[in-house]
Amino acid sequence: MKRLLILLLVCGSGITPTQKAAAREVQSHGLLFEQWLRETFFGGYMPESHTQKWDIPAAANPDHGRVPVNPKAAKHGTPVGLGDALRQFEIAETFMLIVGFWQQTTPNEKRWTNVQSVVVTPEKWKKLWFPVTSEDLKKLDTVIKDKSLSLEEARVRAQSIKSRHPFTEAVIQVNPKIDGSQRRLQCSLRFDDFFKHLAPQASSVPQVQPQVFGVPIPAAFESAPRKLGPP
Repeated sequence: MKRLLILLLVCGSGITPTQKAAAREVQSHGLLFEQWLRETFFGGYMPESHTQKWDIPAAANPDHGRVPVNPKAAKHGTPVGLGDALRQFEIAETFMLIVGFWQQTTPNEKRWTNVQSVVVTPEKWKKLWFPVTSEDLKKLDTVIKDKSLSLEEARVRAQSIKSRHPFTEAVIQVNPKIDGSQRRLQCSLRFDDFFKHLAPQASSVPQVQPQVFGVPIPAAFESAPRKLGPP
């Protein structure tokens, strides 16, 4: 059911066949959330590529600040995944981050618990990375992608690097992804840090009726817990 739902969303959201493989890796609740945002607030904008810089560019956001928008979905209480670390570090313009948090309420249903829309300036973004530099990230990324290292060796070296200064001092966390199918450096923002640094006036507790720009989001939707490993 979940796989069928994802495929239906992919086919109906303007994603090309070349993007389907990547889209299948995205959990269905994240696709639903992004699709609802695009249809409700951004004129039904359809991304041209899953690798484009912004999920929703500034040109598609004339009514809510005229800044690019990145929607994210995360389980309540867990880190917010931000994507590729090098690309995220290079952001140098104001953007909006819309994060929907959810909880698994039944075996087949997730329910939105808290939604926050925050505007992030380049200055605020850089503070979250400080004291990590572009060179620090590139060195770690090189180790992760060094095919002369076995997967285990790459994991050990990457973990050793991220466990030291400057990575231990930064708010944003780097997350090496190393397995048989990928060698990537991603990043995330811990749940508490998201509210502390980007939404300091907001409460992190579940909301009675989560809203975006005053519009309640669909209360719940069918979605089983994500299964790891082969189907």
